[in-house]
Amino acid sequence: MKSIMKKIALNILGCFTILAACSSSDDVTIQPPVQTSGDVALLITTAYRTKDLAKEAVNFSKKDNMAPSLITIDSSQRFQEMDGFGAAITGSSCYNLLLMKPEDRTAFLKETFSPDNGFGFSYIRISIGCSDFSLSEYTCCDEPGIENFALQSEELDFVIPVLKEILAINPSIKIMGSPWTAPRWMKVSDLNTLSACDTWTSGQLNPNYYQDYATYFVKWIQAFNNEGINIYSITPQNEPLNRGNSASMYMGWEEQRDFIKNALGPKMNAAGLNTKIYAFDHNYNYDNIAAEQSYPTKIYEDAAASQYISGAAFHNYGGDKSELNTVHNANPEKELVFSETSIGTWNSGRDLRTRLTDDMREVALGTVNNWCRGVIVWNLMLDSDLGPNREGGCQTCYGAVDISNNDYKTIVRNSHYYIIAHMSAVVKPGAVRIGSEGYNDSNVVYSAFLNPDGSYALVLTNNNEDNKLITVTDGDKHFAYEVPGKSVVSYQWN
Repeated sequence: MKSIMKKIALNILGCFTILAACSSSDDVTIQPPVQTSGDVALLITTAYRTKDLAKEAVNFSKKDNMAPSLITIDSSQRFQEMDGFGAAITGSSCYNLLLMKPEDRTAFLKETFSPDNGFGFSYIRISIGCSDFSLSEYTCCDEPGIENFALQSEELDFVIPVLKEILAINPSIKIMGSPWTAPRWMKVSDLNTLSACDTWTSGQLNPNYYQDYATYFVKWIQAFNNEGINIYSITPQNEPLNRGNSASMYMGWEEQRDFIKNALGPKMNAAGLNTKIYAFDHNYNYDNIAAEQSYPTKIYEDAAASQYISGAAFHNYGGDKSELNTVHNANPEKELVFSETSIGTWNSGRDLRTRLTDDMREVALGTVNNWCRGVIVWNLMLDSDLGPNREGGCQTCYGAVDISNNDYKTIVRNSHYYIIAHMSAVVKPGAVRIGSEGYNDSNVVYSAFLNPDGSYALVLTNNNEDNKLITVTDGDKHFAYEVPGKSVVSYQWN
């Protein structure tokens, strides 16, 4: 047991010397992990930053008495397997990362992605072609004719170099790809007249180009494979009900159904690709469009399309996370992934007192407790002027971290970095969400997991202003910890 606990403590707590090295001096040195003693390893962050990803430990109690606020872990009750937690590596994020000194960037990426000496972020989302956080508007086939497909500067000079650095740190990272638009020559203004739509914004996919567009996906996946980068999953369209992004394309559920079953699924199968396809990739409320309600469920009802689809992806810019549970109950054999959320000026995104516990409740724990097996937030890194960004896209978004564009060294960590770090530090890919119940307080939300190595993990947020003494038992051992008000705590024990 002691050797296992030592490994757990090293894995969870080793990143803190990296954190200090990344922000303290020009000479960045990665120090060995700090060992801590105790049966249960903890990470804790308070909304007031009195504890900032702080390392602590507690011992199992030798007394039989337990606090009335008791959480019982039940490993016999099992839910979804976890794929991981992470952030989007956009063109803007890569631009900022590559302006850092190499040693500073390495320190930050190790802190973020290392499963041994960092927080172990394990899922990345990238755009297929441009997004609203790209350096220009483009696709990988802007000249008509699918034979003209080629990766562009953003992939070759920014995204792929950063991904390779991350993969050197964490070779098992999962990567999701999503397009903001098809090439303009494949788009039409409406499906009745098939009149051309030579704009980056809006338009729809011309059915006459279904096969070419499916080939576009295949070529994109293969191009990344040729660079040694495996694409774990894709979505056919980012925000298919949003016509207004800087680059965008409308794709109703019937269009997506037909594209998947008649082109994308067969083409990927013929190419021998095992990349997962997740449908939808948009808001819980389907942007209040009556005909698009239950978008993924409607696609699943078509067996010819459903056979190619692993599940559905969701964002939270509209509606409530309870929709995840609704979709799961209707389609329990299908997977769910939470693929995008952002913070910004509209929701006090840099104020940890406002965002930390709310984002933990709604984004991290809220989606996982409603069957999501992966949680991905938007930009990993933006600069102190919220960029670079594209006109027509989000110009009020913050990153999970923001880096000063005066020195490309000084980093401010925002709520989305903390919530992903708290999940990924203790919940490892392949973990299974298990039962956890007992303590009933609407301001305390938690979820428990059984990791592949047999260790338990519990992540909890206390949105009360006052501290809460909470006892946790796995049915064999128990421990108590006074959880500070307005905080997040991650526990891991053997």
